Amino acid sequence: MPGSRRQQHTRASALAWLDRRINFERAVPASAAPGTFGLTRVRRLLATIGNPHHRFPVVHVAGTKGKGSTVAMLAAVLQAAGHRVGRYMSPHVDALEERICIGGRPISTADLVRAFNVVIPAVEQMDHAASRRGGSGPTWFEVLTAVAFVHFARARVDLAVLETGLGGRLDATNVSRPVLSIITSISLDHMHLLGSTVGQIATEKAGIIKRGCPVISAAIHPEARRVIERTAARRRARLVQLGRDFEATYLPAGAGDSHADPLAPGRVAVMLAGEQTAEPQVFPLAMRGGHQAINAAVVVMAARSLDARGIRVSDRAVAKGLSTVSLPARIERIGERPLIILDAAHNVASMESLVATLAPATRVFRPTVLLFAASADKQIAEMLAVARNRFDHVVLTRYATNPRAATVPQLVEACRRAGLPSPQVATAPAEALRLARSLATPRGLVCVAGSFFLAAEIRAVM
Repeated sequence: MPGSRRQQHTRASALAWLDRRINFERAVPASAAPGTFGLTRVRRLLATIGNPHHRFPVVHVAGTKGKGSTVAMLAAVLQAAGHRVGRYMSPHVDALEERICIGGRPISTADLVRAFNVVIPAVEQMDHAASRRGGSGPTWFEVLTAVAFVHFARARVDLAVLETGLGGRLDATNVSRPVLSIITSISLDHMHLLGSTVGQIATEKAGIIKRGCPVISAAIHPEARRVIERTAARRRARLVQLGRDFEATYLPAGAGDSHADPLAPGRVAVMLAGEQTAEPQVFPLAMRGGHQAINAAVVVMAARSLDARGIRVSDRAVAKGLSTVSLPARIERIGERPLIILDAAHNVASMESLVATLAPATRVFRPTVLLFAASADKQIAEMLAVARNRFDHVVLTRYATNPRAATVPQLVEACRRAGLPSPQVATAPAEALRLARSLATPRGLVCVAGSFFLAAEIRAVM
């Protein structure tokens, strides 16, 4: 053991070591429950390496849908305001380095290896102690979270914007000490881990609310709102709530212009409660879809909150950040003739947003094809039901990069239950893309959806 702790890793050896750890993104035991997770291991790990997460302020973001876009938008806004900003997100699409960014740039190979060489010896020490007790050491995500914290501390970021990996209350990122917490929309997802009702899921998400730390919420489901309001009151955290304290209105690009690009990003109008006589603030958006207006409005409110706490953020920085930020696999336009749209929609709510965003384009680009794959633990039939009567053809496939992928027969059965026409099938995403493009013809549209893992494999093909 002492010899292995002194080993200096390369990127390849560090990632190979990491991939031998328990990874809930790849496999979730059927018996797993919220109690399966906890903060004890990650706290012990961080204490062993000097508590790097205590060296910078944090904005902590949880939610079912929109948290990744919100994190990216806020980090871009803070960067535009002149701050050195760390950004931690999951999952990645093309490379693990995407998860850990400073100033919008993914961590370099050298810095990644340097951080792993700090974290790995402490993890192996914990592994050795845990094995004597019949337990296990830190998980894949806990280790990577520690790596991110080491990198941000070494780089002396002014602050970091962190996305929870799963839930919130017991997520590894919840060891942070935020100056602001954000909860985006809440709906059903990961029910086998977080609970079978919106209220139970909201309880897990609201677990990021800290005593005395302000919180901004975009959750509009009545049950979720009640949980968040009660939690914020109990922890004496000032709550700013969408629909009560501020409103967001989406302003589509080229409204009324038949020649406008049907997928051009629009703008968001943000209005504060009690300012009905004032003009709303209007900001341009770079990310497509009406649902991004709510995420952007949350970022506007976050900028106001941080500015009031001495972290300067001007309206000009808000406008610049919102108009320049982008993320892969978020209604991403990756091909023409046929038009190919790539989205990581992986639950019912995100499928609804995707279908609504594509509606104007499906009236222009015909025929339309849905290329779909999903993880077996998702509400697959319910997701596909959202696409009913929206696409001329459906192509199903299975991605190879994650063992949680639903099989093609499972997807076919879900299509039948969803009331979709008989789908066509392909054994691999590359074959599925060729089939979808031929069905769409150069005049049509292909929409790739269902999973981040499918999005990654299709991007690799493209």
